[in-house]
Amino acid sequence: MGLCEAIVQAAVKRADGRRVHGARVRVGGHPVDPEVIDQGFRLAAAGTVVEGAELDLVLEPLSVRCRGCGTEAPASDATALTACSRCGAVDIEVTGRDDVVLESITVDAPGQDRYPDKDPERQQGDQREDDRPLGGRS
Repeated sequence: MGLCEAIVQAAVKRADGRRVHGARVRVGGHPVDPEVIDQGFRLAAAGTVVEGAELDLVLEPLSVRCRGCGTEAPASDATALTACSRCGAVDIEVTGRDDVVLESITVDAPGQDRYPDKDPERQQGDQREDDRPLGGRS
């Protein structure tokens, strides 16, 4: 839930009072369940300008390369982070990003009501705020 609250807080800050219609979040390394993140995001967004926004979650799992046999594979669970899935060797290298980034948000255009209703026709004036880091590692 803390991850979801941080995503919503970052989106609220960047929205500057404008309604958020969508958020694209890249999660690197963390084994997360997209349905759990989506539900947590909706709960954290309740009562904020992010309420009702669509979440576009991009997952980038860590990868593991065995120095012994050369096997490379995504790290699908904790065991894969400790030993090679092919030969069992523990001389492995873990690669990939281990962070969470709020890549973009879609917000109302400047000048639109700062507290709009939830009318879907209001979305035609949306603007996008791109590639802003969520800040810090999680």
